[in-house]
Amino acid sequence: MEDWKSKLSALTGVPVPEVTEKDIYEEDDADKIQTLPPKQQKLRLAMERTGRGGKTVTIIRGFVGSEDDMNALCKLLKQKCGVGGTAKDGEIIIQGDHRPRLLEILKNEGYSNSK
Repeated sequence: MEDWKSKLSALTGVPVPEVTEKDIYEEDDADKIQTLPPKQQKLRLAMERTGRGGKTVTIIRGFVGSEDDMNALCKLLKQKCGVGGTAKDGEIIIQGDHRPRLLEILKNEGYSNSK
């Protein structure tokens, strides 16, 4: 018995492309975001309380790169400061006001264009 794709192909005259499992699950290298080297990153630190129930957080904006690299930097900063935080929506959010310490850590890691 013929499947519906070959029946449709015979009806329209358009050949059905063969799609393999490799084609479905293979990632395209063009879609990956290239992470800028640390010296070219323009990271900006800001302290916020708005919409957080009065809790203070330090937000790092301006990271250009893949989600994995941003998560790795977030993990490093959280460990060095001994606090919690997250990386989402292109921002790194660290709990508490740690701007001077984070700036020092970023400069030591090579992010010299941080303010």
